[in-house]
Amino acid sequence: MPIVQLNHVRKVYDTKVAVEDLSFTIEPGTMFGLLGPNGSGKTSTIRMMIGITVPDSGSVSLFDKPFVRKMLARVGYLPEERGLYKKMKVLDQLVFLGQLHGLTASEANQRSRFWCEKLEITEAISKKTEDLSKGMQQKIQFIATLLHDPELIIMDEPFSGLDPINANLLMDALADLRREGKAVLFSTHRMDQVEKLCDNIALIHRGHLILSGSMTEIKSSYPRNRVHIHFEGDDSFLQDPSIESLKRYSGYAEIKLRPSPTLADDAQSLLAHAIRVARISRFEVTEPTLEDIFIEKVREALPIANGGELSMAQLDQPKESDLDD
Repeated sequence: MPIVQLNHVRKVYDTKVAVEDLSFTIEPGTMFGLLGPNGSGKTSTIRMMIGITVPDSGSVSLFDKPFVRKMLARVGYLPEERGLYKKMKVLDQLVFLGQLHGLTASEANQRSRFWCEKLEITEAISKKTEDLSKGMQQKIQFIATLLHDPELIIMDEPFSGLDPINANLLMDALADLRREGKAVLFSTHRMDQVEKLCDNIALIHRGHLILSGSMTEIKSSYPRNRVHIHFEGDDSFLQDPSIESLKRYSGYAEIKLRPSPTLADDAQSLLAHAIRVARISRFEVTEPTLEDIFIEKVREALPIANGGELSMAQLDQPKESDLDD
């Protein structure tokens, strides 16, 4: 039974098309990445999923039925725009928010303490929200999203503002929930996080779906034509004719090899060339990253004049919240 199903959904704000003919399905026990730069249609899609707005055309189903508002009792939603009561103490606030989701005060208290311990913030329980760091407040909202044990968990940029240690704590918690059979929708423009977490993805740009499917199948469908190399010494090997493009850093290079039926041999030849002139501490041949794939798919849809390079920053549009106001 699909937890989420969107069929040919379209949403327009005035003359701005936010989402165009978007379809995808999310199954139980999976982590689904809804990806794209700012302004691509991610937040507009989520708002239609949970009834904040309605599609102009197409349909949204939750738990294998057409959406009705009472289904939200089975949904946990962490919006990108955060909001906590600054003067309330953490535990009081979590208990209050749990009660709004139908828990008793005792249930909300017990679950709040469990999650505070799991996310290593028990020392904050008696403090006011305004006295906490941004990262700590983020973890509190994460907990509030999960208190009522939702079957569908929607996280809009959940790691924004978190340091790597706390981001990993949240990632581990989401992975545990997936193993329990929860469906997790993870919306972000951070492609590196998605590669670690998601089973399936939908890449959207300017409201259009440009790539979807299994993370593993998508990555494996691309040739292993990227080389990551750490080195010391002469970098003349970076002029090798097998190299199509590269990003050069201090003692490190990310290389894209030219398309060739002898791709594996070309990589080995490049390694041999590098060893002759430099000291190599790492040489890895891999498929393109998800960000590489995304940029390539956007380039196919929207050709760039004179073969110019795209970056994620260049793809960003005004935020969707600005469009909705």
